[in-house]
Amino acid sequence: RVCRLSPTHRGGTSHVSSLKIAVVCSSNQNRSMEAHNLLRKRGFRVQSFGTGSCVKLPGPTVDKPNIYSFDTPYQDQFVDLKRKDSAFYTQNGLLNMLDRNRRIKEKPERFQENQDEFDLIVTCQERVFDQVLENMSERGGNSCKMVHVINVEIKDNHDDATLGAFVIHELAKEICSSEDPEAEVEEIIDTMEKKKKQRFLYSPSFY
Repeated sequence: RVCRLSPTHRGGTSHVSSLKIAVVCSSNQNRSMEAHNLLRKRGFRVQSFGTGSCVKLPGPTVDKPNIYSFDTPYQDQFVDLKRKDSAFYTQNGLLNMLDRNRRIKEKPERFQENQDEFDLIVTCQERVFDQVLENMSERGGNSCKMVHVINVEIKDNHDDATLGAFVIHELAKEICSSEDPEAEVEEIIDTMEKKKKQRFLYSPSFY
């Protein structure tokens, strides 16, 4: 059997509408949601996830983070932090971030608990990249559908998340516009690395 991406539309139809994309960080809060927001606005079919065991947000000190389960809605997290210290969490940007998140979807999602199949998975950290590949291997699927897994390293702060989202958008746009993504993805990544002066990690995986 030949392993392929989901069928792409040729001719006058945009690849943007057919490519299924997942963006993954640790807590599905900052980096993945910033990219989710941008890609969604640009017309991509996108979902976002975290790979952590729980959701961690900065607290008043480094050793006192705010910890939530992935089942905790963004709205509840927003209300909780506003109640704890509205001025502090407004100043550090968390309330603004959660306000954005709750407008996109109800709650964080964990990649390991999702069974959807994607054409492109973009991770935001090398550790997350490794966790995604490990989970894909453990699934032991036999559909032989290929998925490209690419890591775009992004520091976990608001400014870098914004910049990183534009890099992910450009990468997705290049892959979408390719006539043969399977054959050209490594060339696309090489070109992007030179243009952005940063190293991407890449591995094909299969469902």
